[in-house]
Amino acid sequence: ADDFKAFNGMNSNPDAKGTNKQQFVSSVKGWKNNIDYFSISRTKGAYPDAIEYDNDSGFWVQTWDQIKGVHKNTGVKIDMPMHRLYLVNKDNKISRIVTYDDASVWSEMRDAFNPRKNGIIYNQHENINTVRKMVVALEHGDADKAFSYFTDNAGFTNLDMPQGESNTLAQEKASFKAMLKDWTIDSIDVVGFPDYLEYESPKLKIVMSWWDARLTRKSDGKKVTLPLHLVHYINDDGKITSEIGYYTMSTLK
Repeated sequence: ADDFKAFNGMNSNPDAKGTNKQQFVSSVKGWKNNIDYFSISRTKGAYPDAIEYDNDSGFWVQTWDQIKGVHKNTGVKIDMPMHRLYLVNKDNKISRIVTYDDASVWSEMRDAFNPRKNGIIYNQHENINTVRKMVVALEHGDADKAFSYFTDNAGFTNLDMPQGESNTLAQEKASFKAMLKDWTIDSIDVVGFPDYLEYESPKLKIVMSWWDARLTRKSDGKKVTLPLHLVHYINDDGKITSEIGYYTMSTLK
């Protein structure tokens, strides 16, 4: 319709004027020109509804769709539901569209055009020292000391675990001691240097480190080098609350 208007259903501004037909068409062209692998498909199990109200203003058509694509310039992935209301007038012309979607996706896209710092990276810090001391204790088979750097409710994951599962402190300590029955730790050598990341948003304190654990199997003297990438979350008291281990113990089998 000539008096067409499009509105953002998530906009709480009572004075919002919406966009006219020309502006809406321009935004549609922007999707086509700026999004790779673009698709709109009906949400599984949903179908459009047409509603005619008593005020005789026309038909309201409701749709539920899934938008997918990748923004060309920023690489931001789009995979979100979109709900739209279309007002179809007596001349069978669309006079209004109200769109409900995930505004955070568009916000991330806009933000991605501008460089922004998000905290500080340290290559020397007391939290790095904590991780170093913990690893050195592991190297010497001192489980009590090594695991004393963790909080009592710390969680542990590695690549051998199904997603969503984790070990408790007691389980991880017992697993380490069980490994020592069959293997001798010759050394755990740092690769490169650890990084301590103090994020601004969200407020997180993380130490990332890389190691080569050199082990000898007691039964036959077989030597193995186990690469480790460890991510440790640190609380404000300097204790480790979580360990994510990017390694697999299948190397030792």
